[in-house]
Amino acid sequence: MASTDVGEILRAVKNVDFPAGKDELIEEAKRAGAPEPAVKALRGIPREQYRSRADVARSVRVPADSDLGHSPAQRAEQARKRGKQGQAEQLRDVPKPPIQEELDRDREA
Repeated sequence: MASTDVGEILRAVKNVDFPAGKDELIEEAKRAGAPEPAVKALRGIPREQYRSRADVARSVRVPADSDLGHSPAQRAEQARKRGKQGQAEQLRDVPKPPIQEELDRDREA
């Protein structure tokens, strides 16, 4: 089964004028030539008005390990932390672990 990620979905709806409904998002994704997994993910969102691309990103279901750049430690923290109701687990804000911040500083130097 092919999968998609949040970035791909956001690119698919980049030209949408918000607020927009589910049907408008799907039609724009098709018009933009989005891959079928991205269109399918948009079909799975609730039928409501979305105010922004961020609202769409919070509503779409994607694999938890999609390319959001989170480390395994951050994903574990997201699973433990409670987010806003209806917010996808992988979109919860979590800081980088101290060791990861140190490793990032070492790479930059």
